[in-house]
Amino acid sequence: MGQGQSDSDKEVTLQSIQMLYRKFISECPSGKMHLHEFKKIFGGNSSSTEEESAYMENVFHSFDTNKDGKIDFMEYVAAVNLVLRGKLEDKLKWSFKVYDRDRNGCLDRQEIRHVVKIIYKIKKQNNPDISENTDYICDRIFEVLDKNRDSQISLEEFMEGAERDPWVLEQLQLDIIACKWFNQHHMKKS
Repeated sequence: MGQGQSDSDKEVTLQSIQMLYRKFISECPSGKMHLHEFKKIFGGNSSSTEEESAYMENVFHSFDTNKDGKIDFMEYVAAVNLVLRGKLEDKLKWSFKVYDRDRNGCLDRQEIRHVVKIIYKIKKQNNPDISENTDYICDRIFEVLDKNRDSQISLEEFMEGAERDPWVLEQLQLDIIACKWFNQHHMKKS
């Protein structure tokens, strides 16, 4: 964690925002990105599984901060900024929102298993040799994070555990996937 400045830490320029706006409007002429447009732009292919589709919906809803069922340009800029430049704390809060499918403020084993399974499918596409043991990963995540042993992980437990344990952070953090996903599916098209 050096002090050097990476490409993602550079100041956002007016020109880059204008370019982003032109790209956004060309893909979403209404000025709002609907779920089907989001899936088309970032989902890649139409052969995604039901789980991957549900995951994309969770990601979409996590960016739709005003909960109107659409992503406007300001929400889009906030999402891009979070994915490409956000602080660890903000990325973890976003990851928690994506995991929390029923939006009750706590994660259960089913929610963790669902996202971990999808993450490993994505990782496996990039590295076919990677092994997946979803049950082991979920058990270990709960062992480390569920401090009060209530079979649910609160946002506080999620944040504290992920920041404390590098293995857990690697399993839970969605930003690496999101950065790669965004760069592959959007920045290339600019």
